[in-house]
Amino acid sequence: MENNLDDLDKQILKLIADDARIAFLEVARACGVSGAAIHQHVQKLTAMGVIEGSQFILNPEKVGYQTCAYVGLYLKDPSSSDNVLRALEKIPEVVECHITTGSYDMFLKIYARNNNHLHSLIHDKLQPLGLSRSETIISFNEAIRRQIKMP
Repeated sequence: MENNLDDLDKQILKLIADDARIAFLEVARACGVSGAAIHQHVQKLTAMGVIEGSQFILNPEKVGYQTCAYVGLYLKDPSSSDNVLRALEKIPEVVECHITTGSYDMFLKIYARNNNHLHSLIHDKLQPLGLSRSETIISFNEAIRRQIKMP
């Protein structure tokens, strides 16, 4: 995919990845092109799937979710993973689900209001999905959060 990106695309991506709210005219000035050219490139990058939209990021703690946990799932029947995935999509506290190599069939990132809420999520919502077992790791602090940078 990177082979389809020209130097202007890469320059635009660096700028908007650092600040998604940057005005296209500011990007245009930094790149030495017109605002229309930036708009066209951003549309092209979006159509290519390089840019997947923009969003405001909520701080989980500020909206009442004090516990962040990672949960490795071991499925009783790994062939049921599509059904499990559909069920996980309906649990709003599950914010990430990865199909992985190694020990786990799936690896989740979950936000819960507190440890009791996390316990009920695991016991009442995850276990009934057909798990042989799960392993939970609670995160004390997110030390690094960033998206991939353009070289």
